[in-house]
Amino acid sequence: MKINPIVSEIFSLAQSGKVTPASLGYIFPAEFGPHASTWLSWPHKEASWPGKIDTIFSAYAEFIKLVAEGELVHINVANEAMKQFATAHLVLANADLSNIQFHFFPTNDAWCRDHGPAFLINPEAECKKALVKWNYNAWGEKYPPYDLDNQIPIKIAEYLNIPCFTPGIVMEGGSVEFNGKGTVLTSEACLLNPNRNPHLSKGQIEQYLIDYYGVSNVLWLKDGILGDDTDGHIDDLTRFVNADTVVTVVEQNASDENYAPLKENLDLLQKLRLEDGKQLNIIELPMPAPIVFEDMRLPASYANFYVSNKYVIVPTFRDDNDDKALDILSGCFSDRKVVGVDSLDLIWGLGSFHCLSQQEPLV
Repeated sequence: MKINPIVSEIFSLAQSGKVTPASLGYIFPAEFGPHASTWLSWPHKEASWPGKIDTIFSAYAEFIKLVAEGELVHINVANEAMKQFATAHLVLANADLSNIQFHFFPTNDAWCRDHGPAFLINPEAECKKALVKWNYNAWGEKYPPYDLDNQIPIKIAEYLNIPCFTPGIVMEGGSVEFNGKGTVLTSEACLLNPNRNPHLSKGQIEQYLIDYYGVSNVLWLKDGILGDDTDGHIDDLTRFVNADTVVTVVEQNASDENYAPLKENLDLLQKLRLEDGKQLNIIELPMPAPIVFEDMRLPASYANFYVSNKYVIVPTFRDDNDDKALDILSGCFSDRKVVGVDSLDLIWGLGSFHCLSQQEPLV
């Protein structure tokens, strides 16, 4: 592929440390903005769903089918055999294969939200799209190896022929949530965890967020939900549904271990301010009843939905609160249909649809 000279120039400047995305006018847009595509990495690691991986493919294929109705879907696979295996499941789901493209980009695991690139846009620039390749260490060295996952953003940048910024610190897509107007939400439990960037202070991490995501306002919550092996990713807690409104999960049962940390986060949200100084509009989402498998509490959360061009795809858990959560989210998205997809088997991998996907914005 012929390298765009503008891409080459920006890449050289980025590598030298002379420019950051923010200094060039790039921002990370909100997920509810228009997508060019969605990127995924096909699940294949048995250890992520021990004894259960065969049960997840129908729900995963249904998710892909829904996304592909409104945008192109890119899927990273290791080889032709994995491509054929994936295709068979997508055919069973009646997915539109003409809107699905496979790439022989091998991965260690399926969590593309975290090992995939962070796509940036600047509609005024000659090169309108770029990406950030953060370092990825499998949530604090929990699940090695992760060397293949760590190369995915570079492969995607080369495929798309767009600049690739490399800040050199650990960051995961599930740990940050954007309103597209200058505000990012994150959690102290994750970003300040010493298993990520122990050499950086809170202020230094904020500066990386500002410089490489193009934001101006960093809002911090505290702890995540029980069972979340990512140490408190924001995409299980609080999500923007428009530029000034968030949904946030709350636990009604005061004896549940999630009750106190989620109440603390709700109290914090009521005090935080957007980039323009205004208060957040806050909509409460229920939590499903505890889901325990092999004596492990799983991180089931309705906040782990994915906003595609056509649908808002919400994990459901065969729980009494499923319909309530879907109704609440339907009231938040007038331009998209809210659809629940069963995630009871998928959540055994400790993540759901948002964790598995990464949007590429349209610009």
